[in-house]
Amino acid sequence: MAATLKSSNLDLLKRFNRSFPEFYEQFVSSEAQFQNLQLAYQLYRAKKPIVEISPEGNRSVFQFAYRNQSFLLSDIFGILLAYGLKIHSLSLYGQIQAPMLVFIKISLDRNNQPLAPNTAGNVCRAVREALAGRFEVEEMLAVEFNFAEGLAEVHTEFYIDPVFHLPTLIIEAKEQEGLLYRAMYAIWQEDLLVINANLVSWRGNTRLILYLFGPNESAIPEYLGQRIASNVRDRLLHLS
Repeated sequence: MAATLKSSNLDLLKRFNRSFPEFYEQFVSSEAQFQNLQLAYQLYRAKKPIVEISPEGNRSVFQFAYRNQSFLLSDIFGILLAYGLKIHSLSLYGQIQAPMLVFIKISLDRNNQPLAPNTAGNVCRAVREALAGRFEVEEMLAVEFNFAEGLAEVHTEFYIDPVFHLPTLIIEAKEQEGLLYRAMYAIWQEDLLVINANLVSWRGNTRLILYLFGPNESAIPEYLGQRIASNVRDRLLHLS
């Protein structure tokens, strides 16, 4: 894709890519890079969150672009949970320089089918309403879900990634109802900013790999990262 762009657009793409972590241009496909650039331009013109759901085969694709904030993922995954959607894959790319935009793409379905147009519209509307502060996602979920019991067999690990040179938190647990929402809620409670995310599921287990900034978009030293990993685990187990 990048090779076929006009030189002016290619230069624009390269300037845009400099606001991401170093690995972004090397490891993210040129198609995804250009799509994120298009979303950034759409966001610049719209001056409001880009929230879209479109069918793709027997699944749907949720796309989101907005300024990155610690509560975003908690709200988004909470709404997806409320609508009974199954998440198959997640890609998230966040800028590390102003304006700190984040681009999220999630493959999902409902009862092994892509979302009906009305459902897709309702999900997008709910995300926009939550971001505008017109209702609390936690209160909405409390009506239908009981989160009084903690998750089982949660493992967390923090380290500085030797390739990407970014603070990294791994959360592993058996697949359970609301797992991703609970994980993102715990991240929010620690005031962490996710700038890259990968989701791996296998044999009933889920691994969430999160590259993070600390409060106020700061770096996370090793000693603090270990404490954060422990805090997140305790929150997921409801020990604190």
